[in-house]
Amino acid sequence: MRRHVDTWIHSVTMYRLVSILLGILAAVSVVLSVTGVLFFTPLELAAGLVVAVGVSVVSNLLVAPLFRVVPHTESAIITGLLLFFILRPSIEPLELVATAVAALVATLSKYIVAVRGRHVFNPAAFGAVVVGVTGLSVSWWWVGSAALLPAVALAALVVLYRTRRFALAGVFLLVSVTTVVVQLLGSGMPLGAALATPFTSYPVVFFAAFMLTEPLTLPPRRWQQLAEAAIVGLLFALPYAFGPISATPELALVVGNLLAFFAGQRRGIRMVLESRMRLTPTTVELRFRPTADVRFTGGQYLELSLPHPHPDARGTRRMFSIVSAPTDHSVAVAYREHEPGSSFKSALARLEPGDAVQATGVWGDFTLPADAAKPLVLVAAGIGITPFLSQLKDLHRSGAQRDVVLVYAVPSPLEIAYRTELVLLGVPVFLAAPKAPVELPPGWTYLGPGRLTGDRLRAAIPDLAERTALISGPPGLVDTLRPAFGRRARTDVFSGY
Repeated sequence: MRRHVDTWIHSVTMYRLVSILLGILAAVSVVLSVTGVLFFTPLELAAGLVVAVGVSVVSNLLVAPLFRVVPHTESAIITGLLLFFILRPSIEPLELVATAVAALVATLSKYIVAVRGRHVFNPAAFGAVVVGVTGLSVSWWWVGSAALLPAVALAALVVLYRTRRFALAGVFLLVSVTTVVVQLLGSGMPLGAALATPFTSYPVVFFAAFMLTEPLTLPPRRWQQLAEAAIVGLLFALPYAFGPISATPELALVVGNLLAFFAGQRRGIRMVLESRMRLTPTTVELRFRPTADVRFTGGQYLELSLPHPHPDARGTRRMFSIVSAPTDHSVAVAYREHEPGSSFKSALARLEPGDAVQATGVWGDFTLPADAAKPLVLVAAGIGITPFLSQLKDLHRSGAQRDVVLVYAVPSPLEIAYRTELVLLGVPVFLAAPKAPVELPPGWTYLGPGRLTGDRLRAAIPDLAERTALISGPPGLVDTLRPAFGRRARTDVFSGY
């Protein structure tokens, strides 16, 4: 059952998944309106939805070419749907104008309030802040109503499961809900009602899953993300006012976005393709020359944006672990080809040396533990080897001495990527494959065929219980091996595309 859920959730891009979930919530809202459960009429909901999504999509189609950018329609749809749930649905002309202005401002913010291609603020939140500060309208966040809570909670669970952002959402919920409850208790509300109110009258669940987790406005490291969640949670729940500016959920998020912007690499990354190299029959490495220095730590990833004609449901952006070492002057990534391929991979295959691409930034905490005394086991399946190459190269060049072994699972000996580099790096390798290679390099051990399990690893590596594990591969492998290490495991999931 879980495997089927994983397959469905990972079969579409994050953009498509969020669009589907927000669309379902909109449909649920209409049903609740028709049955009289929701305060707004079906006509008001329809008007608000058409204006929010329509202006967002149309303005994006018109504005993007002015900045020589291919319009990202799915992103515009998501922005419009978010504004639909934030602002008041209405058939009043002034309210519809305010919604239209918010959608237009949200679109413009993606291009104007941006640094080298990376927008600074969550567009929907920024649009809502602008119409609020100017007095055109006020945010309602009616999506936080008790009637919608079951549907919102289920949709939020799907988003957080896909993004693995449970800790981020948990910190925000803990801080915001606790702050609200303390204030309600101080005003004399009974404990039971005070505990329920944040979930039935505040948009805490929707905000945590659909607003806070927006990837382009998050800081790069996990501790920074959790710190932002705590700050935003506090600003979300506390009442304050400075002149025309007063506390709102969208303002709390915009402040958090600003802090995240200064915490991370504050620009998009423009890169030019230098070379293409086939590593295995199905694996290809692309090496790019960035136009400015790229700061990263071994194990981190970048998001590559590759607009192309007629993109399929899986979209125009992908995450890639960086293969090159932080000291390299180039940035290398690798990907696996398979049929049927996505339109994105077809676009990758058409790239020629000299072609320019854009990355939106560098993120990730799949890095080596700071304590060099900790022995490590790196477990990779297939293309999951890529983050470890960056880490091992960095260790080798720095001369750092660490006790590291690598477990590498491949579907065939022909699919061993970076074999020469691994031999030169001198790391002990335990190879799992359906059959042994014709020649096994010195320091390599063949584990035999079959799925990797904790028991197999314990049999092959006697001191496994003393090692901290970094596991990189498909969700099934990660979920199978994580229990063998418990809290001593860091994971990086490659879901394929």
